[in-house]
Amino acid sequence: MRVLVVDDEEVIRDVLGTLLTREGYQVAAAASAGEAVSLFESEPYDVVLLDLMLPDRPGLDVLRDVLRRDPDAVVVIVTAYSSIEGAIEAMRLGAFHYIPKPFQNEEVLLTLRKGAEARRLTEENRRLREELSQRYGLGRIVGKSDSMRKVFELVRLAGPSRSTILVEGESGTGKELVARAIHTHSLRSSAPFVTVNSGSMPADLLESNLFGHVKGAFTGAIANKKGLFEAADGGSIFFDEIGTVSLETQAKLLRVIQEKEFMRVGSVETQKVDVRIIAATNVDLKKMVAEGRFRDDLYYRLCVITISIPPLRDRREDIPLLAEHFMRIYASENAKPISGIDPEAYRALIDHDWPGNVRELENAIERAVVLCPPGGQIGLALLPETVLTPDRGELPVRLPENGATYKQLVEDYERRLIRTALRRTGGVQKRAAELLKIKPTTLHEIIKRLEIKEANGTRDTGSVSRAETG
Repeated sequence: MRVLVVDDEEVIRDVLGTLLTREGYQVAAAASAGEAVSLFESEPYDVVLLDLMLPDRPGLDVLRDVLRRDPDAVVVIVTAYSSIEGAIEAMRLGAFHYIPKPFQNEEVLLTLRKGAEARRLTEENRRLREELSQRYGLGRIVGKSDSMRKVFELVRLAGPSRSTILVEGESGTGKELVARAIHTHSLRSSAPFVTVNSGSMPADLLESNLFGHVKGAFTGAIANKKGLFEAADGGSIFFDEIGTVSLETQAKLLRVIQEKEFMRVGSVETQKVDVRIIAATNVDLKKMVAEGRFRDDLYYRLCVITISIPPLRDRREDIPLLAEHFMRIYASENAKPISGIDPEAYRALIDHDWPGNVRELENAIERAVVLCPPGGQIGLALLPETVLTPDRGELPVRLPENGATYKQLVEDYERRLIRTALRRTGGVQKRAAELLKIKPTTLHEIIKRLEIKEANGTRDTGSVSRAETG
């Protein structure tokens, strides 16, 4: 590893040079800011040991120059003159660590080893991301299954078009990542990508955020305000969970798609806008259209191109690849070397149903990396209990050693089947009934007959109100 020592004191340069050379480092030294920058420009250095007080320019200027040329460079501040404020400022600008003079040799060597490991992880993570993107993925989306390869191909083909796109998939499958990949592969990639979380705000506030408003349009409107459509002009706007938008707002969205114009709330003036709409949903919009809860004309405008993202349980061959991907990302972020994931942990990850999909897997791996000792391996003990504990409602039914009546076994099978459906739908009976292709009232009667009191351990699934309302 190449180290550049920057200090105006010759004795410090000699001490550090001798120490580091003895440890096997390639060492160069500079007595001024100008000399340091010149050396760094001519040859790459992995680590820079930098004094903040230099005769020609402040050490912070050198820090900025070094990181501008190599954002991954590890810069360690070594100075007797800097106050704690100077050290904090250096860390804020991107310095890796701070060592006060007089220093202990072991402290310098330990800091260099940590810096070298952090740089190695950063470079390895970048290389892995590029390799995964080239071999299996699209940006941050990872997968090698046939279903995900179809998603990648649709993104590549649809990206450069001007068409609206509907992305379907369960929560946590990565719909926003797909939307961003579409934007990146479009001719609008240099323009804004704006996300609208339509399910998190009431209709009137959503309209104000989307279209803006004029002064006096409503109480609290003290000035004119541009909306998200104007902010996204020339780029793309992503509607997360489009099915939650009210019918009134749907009509206004349809006008934007068809006429490329809208009016701010409280205004009579028309605003022109050039925005590509990408919408996502985790519900069946076609069914909502049949029920009168979603406009059919808007639905057909949105689904010019539909991209369906499969749930993680239906593409289990992607789980090891994703787990490795997230492990390397979070190992790099935490500057912690992880040797890998052991076979038993892999089996547990592959066997789990992942109701939260890729988001749940990512959280599980991040947790395991944080709890794993440096240099260790992710084993079963570091995985969340929800991954390790089989679902109480999981199939198949087990036959007791002393036997059981046929009726008992059938009822046990029914009970496990229904609990599995309830767990997969978050305890909502209406959605569980849809999954089982039966009426909600039929499911409710079965739940009463089998005396299924709870789902997911705490959720009461026996109430009529939940069966009726979802």
